Amino acid sequence: MKADIAFEKKKNFDFIDSIRGIAMFGIVIEHSSAFWLLKYDGYGEKFVQSAYMEIFKFATIAFFLISGFLINHKFTEYTPLQYIKNRFKNTIGPWLFWIFIYLVLTVGQQVFMLLKASNANAHPIDWYDATVGMFFRVIFHSNYWFILNFLICIAILLIFKKYIYKWGFGLILGLFSFFYSVNLYFGWLPVEHTTALFGFVFYLWLGIFLNKHFDQVKAILCKISFASLIGVNLMLFMLSTLETVHLMDLNLQDPFNTLRITNIFYSLGMFTLLLKMGDMKNVQKTLNPRHTTFGIYLLHQIIIDRVLIEVVRPLKLNLDTMSALSVAGYSVLRFIFVYVLTFAVVKLISRTKFKWSIGSR
Repeated sequence: MKADIAFEKKKNFDFIDSIRGIAMFGIVIEHSSAFWLLKYDGYGEKFVQSAYMEIFKFATIAFFLISGFLINHKFTEYTPLQYIKNRFKNTIGPWLFWIFIYLVLTVGQQVFMLLKASNANAHPIDWYDATVGMFFRVIFHSNYWFILNFLICIAILLIFKKYIYKWGFGLILGLFSFFYSVNLYFGWLPVEHTTALFGFVFYLWLGIFLNKHFDQVKAILCKISFASLIGVNLMLFMLSTLETVHLMDLNLQDPFNTLRITNIFYSLGMFTLLLKMGDMKNVQKTLNPRHTTFGIYLLHQIIIDRVLIEVVRPLKLNLDTMSALSVAGYSVLRFIFVYVLTFAVVKLISRTKFKWSIGSR
């Protein structure tokens, strides 16, 4: 089967928008999962848990790859100062705005629970922890960290701009990423992928390099069949799932870490498959990823933490007594609720004067 990759010699690439939409789909699936913090004893249930969390685990690395792909042109069109200025205007403003909204809603919930309590003095609010402490936790230990991480990655590439097309530079960045893969087993540094400061620069660089040599990349992809790519990715998916189970058996922290070596290869394999698929018109028509992705990223955690939790609270579900398959089904329902609601809110905001808050102009 032959496939043509939609490629236009312009600043925006349609196939990149398709990957963007699918990757954000995966981000919401992961973050809305009910499997977080659950621990199983049986191998079968561990496997189901790991497989569910792994299906779209390529999304984070895919985002850095497509960002690097698009940055290649921006680096040539703008000076470093101009580029950083544009990034702060279009990214930092919305990012800080929704972090503020998250904090307001969180503190508001705590005040409400305090007033609702029969003995108001029994659970006093630690205002410093609820404001300043929460602010730093949100920045460094939630999905909001990746915006700051992304900007740090860009700053590193700007600093070493003259080496950006050198294989040696890419190799050094790749070794940093590999270090975090090994660190999962030894714990030399905190293992959470949200604190892997230099772990994702390589994928931003790789995206830039792919753009630079995209004609050669297209030629190679045309020689590879879909069946081969699907087969390879199924194998990589299985290996990555098994490594997660192994990390669980070792009782190591963060077994779902994005920078597991098997997940890195799975992510690169899935990105290659998505490149092969090219411009997916249905994805763009339905999800409109170019204009909704950033908004969904900024809002979905608020929907999960402040809305979803209140919706499911009356159900009084005990996840510890549910089978892994039942939790997987429940997670799918959670995802549908979160994604549909977030998408609807983002579309609504895009029609108002507050559209700047989701990166729209």
